[in-house]
Amino acid sequence: MTDPTADNPGGADAEGHARRTVRPRDAASLILWRHGPSGPEVLMGKRHAKHRFMPDVMVFPGGRVDPDDHRLPALSELAPATRRMLERRAPPARARAIGIAAVRELFEETGLVLGERRGDGVAAALGTLHYICRAVTPGGRPIRFNARFLAAPAEAVHGDIAGSGELEDLDWYTPEAAHRRHVADITGKVLVEFLEWLEMPPRARSSRPLIVFRGMDNRHQER
Repeated sequence: MTDPTADNPGGADAEGHARRTVRPRDAASLILWRHGPSGPEVLMGKRHAKHRFMPDVMVFPGGRVDPDDHRLPALSELAPATRRMLERRAPPARARAIGIAAVRELFEETGLVLGERRGDGVAAALGTLHYICRAVTPGGRPIRFNARFLAAPAEAVHGDIAGSGELEDLDWYTPEAAHRRHVADITGKVLVEFLEWLEMPPRARSSRPLIVFRGMDNRHQER
């Protein structure tokens, strides 16, 4: 399980600066969405007030890729388009592990299962995941992530929301409601990317330009 004091890649960057350049760690966040009475809603929670940095920030469930994520089983494998997009910046085994991490973190932080319970863990339904974008923490920060943001529809999960304590106030929020509770800049920009993706015809999603946020949350097209 991810260290509860570690930064969630769907949230803000660590405060302070490192004395040397820190290599970004691969991470994954999952945007779970549903259609509510006022439009799209996403599952988010607030980072605990006792976290080392940037407390009380609204984020998506997520965390860094663990070594075991390379070995965990899956109920289904990544869809071709999602796999292709993840493999743009990761070898095949790592791309799969990123998908596994997203599903594992969802389960650990919210109790929701995207796949099938297997013992204390989950066999992930990787085939339900969609790729949205990625974001790399600026250089010079003491903790850095190369975070991939994936998405899945709420109807693909089962179970009841039961937070682990890492994220507070777990609930479904419209983007406007989430912003009223303090959304970091990068999270807000990822939300924009997700909403644009959601409005696209399904056939157009697999051919759209891939986006990465670098530096101070600057938007770039992947090359």
